[in-house]
Amino acid sequence: MATQSVKRFSASVQTEVDAAFLYEKIAGAETDPGIAGIFRNLAEIEHGHATKMLERLQQQGVQIVLPPPSWRARVLDRIGKIFGYDYIIGVMMDTEKSIAQAIVRQKEVGNIPVTGEEGNHVNILQSLLKNKSKVSGEQISRIEGRHKTVGGNALRAAVLGANDGLVSNLSLVMGVAGATSGQSEILLAGSAGLLAGALSMALGEWISVKSSQELYERQMALEMDEIIANPEGELKEITLIYIAKGIPEGQALEMAQKAMSNKDDAHALLIKEELGINPEELKSSAWEAAITSFVLFAIGAIIPLAPFFWSSGYTAILASVGFSTLGLFVIGSAITLFTGKSIWFSGMRQVIFGIMAAAITFGIGKLIGVSIAG
Repeated sequence: MATQSVKRFSASVQTEVDAAFLYEKIAGAETDPGIAGIFRNLAEIEHGHATKMLERLQQQGVQIVLPPPSWRARVLDRIGKIFGYDYIIGVMMDTEKSIAQAIVRQKEVGNIPVTGEEGNHVNILQSLLKNKSKVSGEQISRIEGRHKTVGGNALRAAVLGANDGLVSNLSLVMGVAGATSGQSEILLAGSAGLLAGALSMALGEWISVKSSQELYERQMALEMDEIIANPEGELKEITLIYIAKGIPEGQALEMAQKAMSNKDDAHALLIKEELGINPEELKSSAWEAAITSFVLFAIGAIIPLAPFFWSSGYTAILASVGFSTLGLFVIGSAITLFTGKSIWFSGMRQVIFGIMAAAITFGIGKLIGVSIAG
């Protein structure tokens, strides 16, 4: 087997091992026995995938053993222990995509037909329900809702918020440093950039969350009004929803009539199926999101500014670039929690783009400073 193929399959084995490890950890933290059982079954499936891939490599003469969970999986587990495993479920949905791609590649190499189910997480859950577990549809909806609304998105927002603050303020500080050698001017501009950027991020986040909540609340209220004013029409809508899911017309009508017997149940069904709204999204706090964005942006923005509080000139500039380079590399490394890429690849990519932005603004600052001095 070619070296490139060995590396790809080895990486796929590691991805499967990590997924199995994290699903086991999520199952261990889950209080609902039915949902915990689903996650354990998922762990078994991923472990089985890893074993099959390993056998494939061994058949090709590659001597390799099943690896332990990677540092990435262990860090995610640690995050789950601190902040709750709901955060990790969202990350796992992203991981599922790479796992599905690996399975497809493995089948193509082995001339095994691709069924189309490799990337369908819902189909996996449905298969578990039919064959191994007695879990209600409500529990499956709970899992799917948590996958869509928590986890990776929150962690990703934290990393990217700090990255925005670091890159934007590094560029600003370097631009001013290029135009003037005055320590006070750089501190003033950097502090203003930190405050303005953090406030802008916080306001934008507050408006985004608040407006989404208000829109959803309005749509949900209208849906309840429709249930009260036109129950026959809503009964037909629910029936069609069930028919679209493959349920026979007679059974779909029965289920719709049962749902409409309770306005709250019918409302919950319609906002989920017709409007595509997850009520969990309404529980998020706009103020919490705003404060978090402010703090994260400020943390990133203070890194390039800090050296100018105790130094000046090229000493401070070099220290600022050094601190920022380290910060950019750390942020790039943190992004690998979501992408699964190499630390060096993600870290150095982040450093290169950040330093390039700083160099461009420093050069522009130099030109402006020379022009004004002339």
